[in-house]
Amino acid sequence: MEKELVGKYTMPGIGFGTLGNVGDACCALVEAALAEGYRYIDTSRYYGNEEAVGKAMARSSVPRGDVWVTTKLLHPRTPPQPDLALELDKSLRLLQTDYVDLLLIHWPNPEVPLEWALGEFVKLRKQGKARTIGVSNFPTALVRQALEIVGDLAANQVEYHPYLSQRPLLELMRSRGLVLIAHSPLVRGKILDDPVLKDIAGQRKLSVAQVALRWIVQQERCVAIPGVQNVEQLRENLKVLDVALTKDEMAAISALARGTRIVDPQHGPAWDTA
Repeated sequence: MEKELVGKYTMPGIGFGTLGNVGDACCALVEAALAEGYRYIDTSRYYGNEEAVGKAMARSSVPRGDVWVTTKLLHPRTPPQPDLALELDKSLRLLQTDYVDLLLIHWPNPEVPLEWALGEFVKLRKQGKARTIGVSNFPTALVRQALEIVGDLAANQVEYHPYLSQRPLLELMRSRGLVLIAHSPLVRGKILDDPVLKDIAGQRKLSVAQVALRWIVQQERCVAIPGVQNVEQLRENLKVLDVALTKDEMAAISALARGTRIVDPQHGPAWDTA
């Protein structure tokens, strides 16, 4: 299952979110992910693992052109990045590639003018160093603002799972052709004991994680990038592309929304309430 983006590019429906994996362990997991069939690897300068991801891709037999690679710049907790061309060149060297498929602003930051940042991203896209560009952790109001600056943004990576509906954001993004990339799709494990999900999982002979991930990727213009700790989790997560939930099951899972947000740092924006 793939999700349409802007232009001629498509994004795989599920990827490997590498946050929390570093060094040789990260390299081994990324290499294993590619061997298992993953074609989407998500990283960031902030994660400190671009080099490990690059080594894994270089070792893999999967052609670079078959892998969707996302990275991110402008995290508030990284050193200031006034020269984004220089910063992306550094990421490309670490990743051992000439381009990334998607370049995201990692977090909105009042101290970093959005018009400047997106303008620089557009230049990098024109140079072919980023095939598509977008944002991350942007609520509805900021997505509207970003789209006034660049009308063809590709994606917004945000927290999304059955406990957080994101309906206003989804409606805007679908109307403008953006893909929602769901980080923290398993609520960092808090969702694994949910009785509704456990019931559906039991009837389907699936894991709760598979049910929750399938709920995301089955939705229009949504992809999921769960994190993993081992190869077995990689395999189990990838299987969600081969199953389908019924309308009733999708509705029952959607009804679990309760406004739970687990990624809410001090530097975060004013979130949507729904």
